[in-house]
Amino acid sequence: MAVSRRTLLIAGGAGLGVAVISVLGGTWLEAALDDEPEVDGEVLLDEPGIYQQPLDDVNDDVSGERVPDVALEAVDGGRVRLTDDTTQPMVVNLWFSNCPPCQRELEDFADVHDEIGDRVRFVGVDPFDTVETMLRFAEARGVEYELLRDPERTFTNEIGVVAFPVTLFVDTDGRIVRQTGELDADELRDAIDELF
Repeated sequence: MAVSRRTLLIAGGAGLGVAVISVLGGTWLEAALDDEPEVDGEVLLDEPGIYQQPLDDVNDDVSGERVPDVALEAVDGGRVRLTDDTTQPMVVNLWFSNCPPCQRELEDFADVHDEIGDRVRFVGVDPFDTVETMLRFAEARGVEYELLRDPERTFTNEIGVVAFPVTLFVDTDGRIVRQTGELDADELRDAIDELF
C-alpha cells in the first residue's frame, strides 16, 4: 500500500505538534508543582498582610537641596510652610493611609517621636487622604506629632516623589541632608543620632 507524500507530511506535523505540546505541558506542570519557585532575593515577613516591593530608586534624590518653600495645609485648614520654622532639625515623612509600607513604619515613627521629639521636629505630610482619614489613621498608630496635607501635591511634586513612603531629614538651615524610603524605629533613631 502506497502512502502519499501529503499524508506523511500531515502525520509528521501532527507528531511534531504532539511532541511540542508534551514538552511545553511538562515544563508548565513542573513549574506549577514546584515547591520552591525561583526568587531573586529572600524576604522574611514578620507579620501577615499585603507587602509592596520597596521602590526607593524611582524617586528623585533631593539630598543637598533646600526643603521646598511650599504652603501645606494644616489640620485646621491653615497654611504652613516648613521653611517658616527651622529652629530645630526636622524629620519630614511623606505617607498616606493606603500605602502598605507607610502602614508598617508609622507606628515606629510615633515611638521614636515619643522618645526624642523634643530634639527634632517631626512632620507628617499626607498628599492623598482627607483630614478625617489622615487623623484616624495616624491616631490608630499613636502619632501625636504635626500632620499636614498636600492636597494639590505641590510639595510632593517639588521633591519628585512617586513612591511612598519618603522621609526627608532637614537641618536647621533648611537643607535636606538625607532622603530615605521605608524605615523602622532603629533605622530612624540611628539616622537622627548620626545627622543631628
